[in-house]
Amino acid sequence: MRVIAMEEAFAIPRLQARFPVPRTGTAAGWIKDWGQRLADFTAYRLPDMDEHGIDIQVLSLTAPGIQGLTDTRQAVADAQAANDHLAEVIAGHPDRFRGLAALPLQEPEAAVAELHRAVAGLGLSGALVNDHTAGTYLDDPRHEPVWAALEELDVPLYLHPGAPPAEPWRVLQGRPELQGPLWSWGAETGGHALRIVLGGVFDRHPRARLILGHMGEFLPFQLARLDSRYTRQEHRPLARKPSAYFGGNILITTSGVCSPAALAGAVLAIGADAVMFAVDYPFEDTAEAVRFLEQAPVSDADRAKISHGNAERLLRLEP
Repeated sequence: MRVIAMEEAFAIPRLQARFPVPRTGTAAGWIKDWGQRLADFTAYRLPDMDEHGIDIQVLSLTAPGIQGLTDTRQAVADAQAANDHLAEVIAGHPDRFRGLAALPLQEPEAAVAELHRAVAGLGLSGALVNDHTAGTYLDDPRHEPVWAALEELDVPLYLHPGAPPAEPWRVLQGRPELQGPLWSWGAETGGHALRIVLGGVFDRHPRARLILGHMGEFLPFQLARLDSRYTRQEHRPLARKPSAYFGGNILITTSGVCSPAALAGAVLAIGADAVMFAVDYPFEDTAEAVRFLEQAPVSDADRAKISHGNAERLLRLEP
């Protein structure tokens, strides 16, 4: 079975050094190990892929990436450097790696130019952003040209957690365990995705595709609730119910959620055509993720879609 892993992180040490280690309660030993593996492509990464049967990793710049920068000129320069580096890595291993571009959303016009350069010039397969950019979300009108460019180029945007917090969140105070990937990142990114839906982005850009990791950041399991509450809202600006945008405009990956129950629920909620496999390397265990995929309670036809077919179609990869 061919396996394409859709959310696999890398880092460039000189760029990552601009950011302090995020205070997410993660043990220091894990942070050190991840730091070694993020910057590597051959000593750790390829052997890990070979051992566990990962044919292709789709690489993306680790959080907070470009979204962590406040200086626009630096953001543009770092995005260009990261995308050039990623293209060089892919060129060295064209059968094993693909990539999603970093975007300097601090300046939407520059982000559009970089998206065109990354896709048409460097051969990258889409883009990934790490949640909000300095407190600005993707439903903001200034990002309309970015959505138009994504439609024009026919590539997806992966919305990933990890930007610095836009504001203090009182529910996290005194509970550092909740900060970051254990809970708050999923809640924040799911909220961002709902802003995009309720902001009418997909009504204005019906061919745009957004990818959410971590089994959809809680959202596939709340679609009935979203529709129920939306129909009772005084202000209903959308052309369709919120759930109708999932499965077509919004797709998900399994990254970091090796739960048969969650996968079964996601397939029932949005369809097997909208679910793609991911490990979340190096933050999650590849062996566990592949074993989960092999044993997941889905049909062989759906397993093939999730393991490689949907990613091939979305990213236009050769089968």
